[in-house]
Amino acid sequence: MKRNWRRIASVLAFGIAAATAAHADGYPDHPITLMHGFGAGGNADVVSRIMASKMQEGLKVPVVVESKTGAGGIIASSAVAQARPDGYTLIMLVGGHAVAAAYRKSLPFEPVDDFQMISLVNSFPFVIAVRADHPARTLADLIEMAKGKPDGITFSSVGVGSTQHLVGELLGSTAGVKLLHVPYRGGAAPVQAVLAGDVDLLVDTVTVATSHIKAGKLRALAVTSAEPWPALPGVPPAAQTLKGFEVQSWLGIAAPKGTPQNVVQRLNEEMRRVLAMPETQQALANVGSVPAPTSPEEMKSLVSSEIARWQKVISEAGIPRQ
Repeated sequence: MKRNWRRIASVLAFGIAAATAAHADGYPDHPITLMHGFGAGGNADVVSRIMASKMQEGLKVPVVVESKTGAGGIIASSAVAQARPDGYTLIMLVGGHAVAAAYRKSLPFEPVDDFQMISLVNSFPFVIAVRADHPARTLADLIEMAKGKPDGITFSSVGVGSTQHLVGELLGSTAGVKLLHVPYRGGAAPVQAVLAGDVDLLVDTVTVATSHIKAGKLRALAVTSAEPWPALPGVPPAAQTLKGFEVQSWLGIAAPKGTPQNVVQRLNEEMRRVLAMPETQQALANVGSVPAPTSPEEMKSLVSSEIARWQKVISEAGIPRQ
């Protein structure tokens, strides 16, 4: 008997789609993993735990934060890009995701097309700081010191190709000085290196720096927002010294490509609910950021535009791609 392969294939495809939809309708029914690619105590870790603790209340299943460090977040992103697209493995993407796409010649995943964006979480600037006993009292002082000894002023980051790395490189190129990059695996390691005197300059999130600034262990020289940032009153924008210098970054949650749309919608609704809660907004304010919920389409558009923006920065600054 002659088989109608096209009809068989169509029936199978319909059956698979129906099974996927039926499974998604019961979503979630077991724990969800929210992965990030940085160390404990860093911005991604802190914000992931804020979101996970509130999302699990609404989703009625545990949301477990898992850190898979290394390569500026690329290892974690690669793991999630290859995960089963069922909504049970999520990634907290950072602004460095777009930076890596612009800075790296190749990645083990497509930075936009291999992910189903869910929503942005927050927006924030970076802080430029030195140890409290460092001779540089202002950003202008630091630039003058760097002019006298190229590669003599070091700055930390959470990894090669991270946003912190590119902000430091951009700072040096905008000021016309050569700073020496010293990468770490993330988390609290960069700030500890500055506090220990191993590195001159911290270029990191307000999350990481604020407690040390308030304790008098670090001296904030500037923030990278265009205007003063509420979490760091009295700290001037870098643009006051370097005209036009402005960098703000973001965090957002994504899933693997192919995640069912009703799962995406459920997660987006839950994130919006959590980000509208006063206690979440206060928790984010405490780490120097503001909520920034979006639709999945808006997040995808932003990531794409951020990749283009950093490609332009890298090209104009003459930073070699790796």
